[in-house]
Amino acid sequence: MNAEATLPQTTPAAAMVRTLGLISAICGLIIVAAYQGTYDAVQENKRIAVERAVFKVIPAAKSIAEYVATAAGEVEKLGAGGTVPAGAVKFYAGYDAAGKLAGIAAEGGAKGYADTVRILFAWDPEKAAVTGFGVVSSRETPGIGDKILVDKDFLANFPLEARLAADGQALAHQIRAVKHGSKANPWEVDAIAGATITSRAVGKAINDTAQALLPRIAPHLDKLKEKS
Repeated sequence: MNAEATLPQTTPAAAMVRTLGLISAICGLIIVAAYQGTYDAVQENKRIAVERAVFKVIPAAKSIAEYVATAAGEVEKLGAGGTVPAGAVKFYAGYDAAGKLAGIAAEGGAKGYADTVRILFAWDPEKAAVTGFGVVSSRETPGIGDKILVDKDFLANFPLEARLAADGQALAHQIRAVKHGSKANPWEVDAIAGATITSRAVGKAINDTAQALLPRIAPHLDKLKEKS
């Protein structure tokens, strides 16, 4: 028997590379097509979820309008496509049944225990206070981090003072979480014992967005008071 005849035939390396390349290209096309095919639906679902959150944190609102506060200090309606200009802060104006401003809502985020905690909070210009908040996304430990939504003592932090300083350039007092039971001022967040990190994330998320947004929109509140 010829020994060479018994040797297994091997596939040339170049052919294997071509095959793997073809498979990779096909998989890539499938992934891109799936992404493009579901992108609009995903974005619409996100929009609906945020819209519902706005109505939740501003209970008196019957309609909302999307705005941006630009880096130049201007307030403009969010343009077509929903693209937020560089340096701008997006916010929502909620209007009651009579078309009067019922509150301002904005998103904020800060590092929690497991990941970034993203919230949507409501600000009442008349009270100069954050009146409530809702969670947009969170991966905090179930039963611990999610106490921020149900703990009565934590929810009692609101309304939370968010007043601008005399020069209008920043908040008069930084919003921050303090150790449970040590709250002494209306701009402090009394943290939940055992969920201090998540509590701090809520306070920082509100503070950071409020510091960036409120000085920009304060001069334009008259423009926002009635639905246009």
